[in-house]
Amino acid sequence: MTLVLAWNNVRTNRTGFAASFVAVLLAVMLVSSSGLLVASAGADDELNGIMGLLVLSALVSGFVSVFVVSGTLSLHVLRQRRTWGLLRSVGMTPWQVRRLVMAEALVVAVLASAAGCALAVPYAGAVAAFMRAVGLTPAGIPLEVTWGPFVLALVVGLVVTLLAAWGAARKAVRAGPLEVLRESAAQQRLMPWPRAVAGVVALAGGVALLSLVPHVKAVAAVPTGLGATMALCVGASALGPVLLRGMGWILGAPAAWLDPGAGTLARASLITQPRRAMSAASPVMLAVALACTFLFAVSTSDAAAGVTRTGPSAWAAPVLVGSGVAYTVISVLNAMAMSMAERAEEIRLLRSVGTEPGQLARAVCWESLIVTCAGALLGTGIAAASLAALGKAATGELWFAYSVPQYLGLVTVCAVSGLIGGLAATRKARHGPLIS
Repeated sequence: MTLVLAWNNVRTNRTGFAASFVAVLLAVMLVSSSGLLVASAGADDELNGIMGLLVLSALVSGFVSVFVVSGTLSLHVLRQRRTWGLLRSVGMTPWQVRRLVMAEALVVAVLASAAGCALAVPYAGAVAAFMRAVGLTPAGIPLEVTWGPFVLALVVGLVVTLLAAWGAARKAVRAGPLEVLRESAAQQRLMPWPRAVAGVVALAGGVALLSLVPHVKAVAAVPTGLGATMALCVGASALGPVLLRGMGWILGAPAAWLDPGAGTLARASLITQPRRAMSAASPVMLAVALACTFLFAVSTSDAAAGVTRTGPSAWAAPVLVGSGVAYTVISVLNAMAMSMAERAEEIRLLRSVGTEPGQLARAVCWESLIVTCAGALLGTGIAAASLAALGKAATGELWFAYSVPQYLGLVTVCAVSGLIGGLAATRKARHGPLIS
């Protein structure tokens, strides 16, 4: 009965589940296609030189997939907390609500995983063809379809989706139904203690890995540095609401000065809802931290060795990190759209007291830009710490090579994605009827 109700909910509310569906679909496609490329390259002795980068790229893809799916599902479930409050007010028990949430997540995960597996083979083929076209693998990768990568991707998609939904459902039903329905805009509880403990442990793990980077063998330095980046991203995401409240106050000051009405509104929203803002800033942080660490680690190693890459070898790092970065950029758009869609009633209320649609559009733009800036600063700090450790391992000094155009291009893409997601999600609330 619960599964039938969940299926009907997903079928009748496709828009509400679209972001979660896309996140799981792309995650399964990314993990399974990466696995196919690694398995196919491992069967060919001539491709041993590229295997290390392929494995590293697959690990990054797996981490990105878990991170994004967890965040997207958690945000989706918490967005529905008023719905859960209504269900509880008419007699549904917390256990029944959790079962319904899990059933909905299962339906989305099964449908998205099936679609992701179907797209994995053509996507892996396209990546292999591109690698051959740029000369990275002149003989090409003879793609062999095996069950292993698909099984792994399905397990990752289903398990991560269900765990994320379970954790978010526990938070959603913890408060009483009347408390949820009358909650204020300001978040009374900034950070539960389990989240704080997890964040501190992840940060400590990241710092420990950073300290190991200069002391491990040269072949293990980059993987250890990437591991440190991942751990620091998890810690920063967990502790982010505390950081973002202060960053929102500081970064929002120029917006409030340049555009007193819309800028002040955006700044106030970030300060009162830092957890919601962090859910949109986390994908930006992840994209900047991982892409910069991966790309500039190669540049730092080359500079330390006096190597200048030209031709096919110059494409290695961008090609292998490209899929993961593209996925995180799409997640930036998804997260910003979901975060802003939650504010539909707030926007209608502001319109009812005289706020013009143009002011609201500017407020959305300011908030999106501030969130992107905050995420980019956190990601830059994490990447700089990891790259400095890698530089010390390679040269003995806290130094690393970087590319300003690549960095600015990545941040610009994230900012544009956030603006598109925010404006698209709030368009109806800004221009439509005041009563939904």
